[in-house]
Amino acid sequence: MPILADCHLHSSFSADSQAPMRDMIEAGIKAGLKTMCFTEHNDFNYVDGDELKAEDWILNVDSYLYELLKYKEEYADRIRILFGIEIGFQTNCMRENAVLAKSHDFDFIIGSTHLVGGRDPYYPEYFEGRDAEDAYHEYFEEELLNIKKNSNFDVYGHLDYVVRYGSEPGKAYDFERHGELFDEILKTLIEKEKGIELNTGGIKKGMKEFHPCMKILKRYRELGGEIITIGSDAHKPENVGEYFERAAQVLKECGFEYYCVFEKRSPEFHRL
Repeated sequence: MPILADCHLHSSFSADSQAPMRDMIEAGIKAGLKTMCFTEHNDFNYVDGDELKAEDWILNVDSYLYELLKYKEEYADRIRILFGIEIGFQTNCMRENAVLAKSHDFDFIIGSTHLVGGRDPYYPEYFEGRDAEDAYHEYFEEELLNIKKNSNFDVYGHLDYVVRYGSEPGKAYDFERHGELFDEILKTLIEKEKGIELNTGGIKKGMKEFHPCMKILKRYRELGGEIITIGSDAHKPENVGEYFERAAQVLKECGFEYYCVFEKRSPEFHRL
């Protein structure tokens, strides 16, 4: 397997996972990984849902780190365990996110957009009463705003996350309609020396392509982008390292020769 690092993983420290960290690590070893980076969720100012409340999305970083360090030492001779976080960006909690990013010595920070105007595309209400492409465009505009206003992250996660929950998740969306916006997003990331991730998690949700789609990956490379991490976005052990063979092929087709792993907030480049 050409990709030996899964850099987007959630355990029971994330609100939407029940997976013990040990089980995730054992699954990674079984999959042949050499590096795993846990990136537990933190989303300030989330919204109350039927099952989860807003406070459930606030990560207890100290408890998470204590557990991670325990396993990092226990498994040191079998796999490298890294300390990451996925921070949900919104303009109404920029200060809190900036403080959080500096609060611990994270190896890796993923910036993500989960909420747009207090709504998460995960819930059908985000799409109600409007054309899916309009809903997508609003999400991409919010994403650009978050990228411009935040700097303390290493890569931006699942750039086209919103399409995972559209009315037809497996259907290709109109890339050209959003092309200028994607260009501004990618150019802004490159100017800020930030990367993107290839997120394989959408496939199990019915997507035909990874996040982001190949057109965005190719455009990022054409514009000079080189920093790209690979993450399964696994919330269960059975999804750790999933579709990584296919991910390597996609990256090669898009012109990439290397993928990245972050340790102590610095990228390592590994040949595909």
